Amino acid sequence: MVIVCSVSVHFDPGYMFAMSKSVSNTSSINPILKLALEVGPLALFFVSNARLGIFWATGVFMAAIFVSLSITWMLERRLPTLPLVTGVFVLVFGGLTLILQDELFIKLKPTIVNTLFAVILLGGLFWGKSFLKTVMGSMFPMTDQGWRILTFRWALFFVFLAIVNEIVWRNTSTDDWVSFKVFGIMPMTILFSLAQLPTMNRHKLPEDVPEDVHFDGNGT
Repeated sequence: MVIVCSVSVHFDPGYMFAMSKSVSNTSSINPILKLALEVGPLALFFVSNARLGIFWATGVFMAAIFVSLSITWMLERRLPTLPLVTGVFVLVFGGLTLILQDELFIKLKPTIVNTLFAVILLGGLFWGKSFLKTVMGSMFPMTDQGWRILTFRWALFFVFLAIVNEIVWRNTSTDDWVSFKVFGIMPMTILFSLAQLPTMNRHKLPEDVPEDVHFDGNGT
């Protein structure tokens, strides 16, 4: 469940992390429909860029995200804060891209969003709080130590992705950058998520432990 939440959502890991909040054990959306809503905008972005160019693709991307979030709202009557914030970033930077006819803005968006998530996660740890636990704790109960470890690793991963995005868009063509978002970022996120499974299993709480009971990772 956690792997699906982390890797199957929309167009970049920042949004994947954000949308994982909307995938809970009580979700009323059919899993196949949810997968289509999550992956659809990315697929449309890739196809539109290949056929019509980056500016048309950006417009299609923005519309697809708006439709996806709208359908999610109609089916669940709620929109988690983080996906909504990320969607606003897409609309703002996408809008700037179209208005100014400058693809720089849509290319910068992943850098800014991934950096934002890294700052949020690291800031939470600094103040003694795991925001990753807040987002995903109901789906996979773990010890507090486990959540701290996972939060720190995801924060570093977001920093890594922000740096990689900067390197790729500054040194490759737009088509190559779009392809990298689809065929580079997604596999890396899947592999990173899978690499966290041993830690998650090692710090998993027993099923009969109440949610309000806290463990420090040493069984206490």
